[in-house]
Amino acid sequence: MDKRRKYRRFLLWCLCLDLLGMCWLGYRYIDRKVPDEIRVSKGTEGQVQELLDSPFLAFDEAVTASGGGSYLLPCRLLGFIPFKEIKVTPADSSSVFVSGNTVGIYMETEGVLIIDTGAIQSEDGKTQEPAKNIVKPGDYIVAFNQEKVSSKKELMEDLDLLDGGDVTLDVMRDGETIPVSLTPVKDSAGEYKLGIWVRDNTQGIGTLTFVDGQGNYGALGHGISDVDTGDLLNISAGALYQAEILGIQKGSSGSPGELSGLIRYEPGRILGSITDNSKNGIYGKFSQGSENLSLRKLEVAYKQELETGPASILCCVDGEVKEYAAEITRIDMNHEDTNKSFVIQVTDPELLNLTGGIVQGMSGSPVLQNGKFAGAVTHVFVQDSTSGYGIFAETMLENLTK
Repeated sequence: MDKRRKYRRFLLWCLCLDLLGMCWLGYRYIDRKVPDEIRVSKGTEGQVQELLDSPFLAFDEAVTASGGGSYLLPCRLLGFIPFKEIKVTPADSSSVFVSGNTVGIYMETEGVLIIDTGAIQSEDGKTQEPAKNIVKPGDYIVAFNQEKVSSKKELMEDLDLLDGGDVTLDVMRDGETIPVSLTPVKDSAGEYKLGIWVRDNTQGIGTLTFVDGQGNYGALGHGISDVDTGDLLNISAGALYQAEILGIQKGSSGSPGELSGLIRYEPGRILGSITDNSKNGIYGKFSQGSENLSLRKLEVAYKQELETGPASILCCVDGEVKEYAAEITRIDMNHEDTNKSFVIQVTDPELLNLTGGIVQGMSGSPVLQNGKFAGAVTHVFVQDSTSGYGIFAETMLENLTK
């Protein structure tokens, strides 16, 4: 009898845990479907509840919020469980010129990025690591003995002047400048070294997403991170260049493909400046050459207008911007990573034949749905090259106002 009771209790506990798990997953599912904040066109505020219609939700009276005529719309699960307050902001509808052109990207870091520390063979044959546990990968060297450092070249010149004494580096770490002291090591060639691997610039291929009426642009839909540290690069300057596609490495399951291109770093091929490298893309202002780009004026879709179903992608993989058929298969209104807000799958046979789906270099390709600019491609799934993540168009445009 005792064994039966214990077994029944065990089953009861399992059932309770299953029910709790189902409730939690259900809550998370609805939370991902119902946005925390939405913008609506002025004059359509009364349609908000229709836009958010769900059999599980009931809405209370709106509460005025401060600033811009926005208000809070409380909602409840099943009519009685407090769920969340949705911030609703009336806004003017906007239009931008969507692109899809491949562009070259060159960025210089703010200071000199430390990639890693390493060992040095000193002139007496000993192995030493002067920077170990003092600086960290992801730190930026901004000063050397109180003298500003802007590039790797300047750092090397400062090292050439050393006479063996300790040096003080000012490093930027997590937004804070920290002074650290290092003792250089003279290597077997008689040169002083700090035992630090550094980088001061990066370059690559991406896709221009849109240009607004004032010549401001957005591209990529995600930020550029250092390949070694994985951290978002702090930049001091950068430029957008014209680029040409030279080849395509087709994507497949477990092996993401890539566009290979040619960037000529010549003044006459600069399209504009790069002023911001954010988690939602790179941004700047055009200076010239936009007349050579493919630009199509479209209204920007609010995120709640997106729906699972047919869509299209604008991209340039064979020298010309073309529109390819795709499908939005999942939408997440509140993803922790704003550049992973929906899932897009390539369905166009021509693009699948050319690239296998989404490849590196297509980040920033505009996504269109129902005649509007809906978002941009940001990532490819490693195990399914036909699919990847996207970012909402309105999320990218928010960076233009910051």
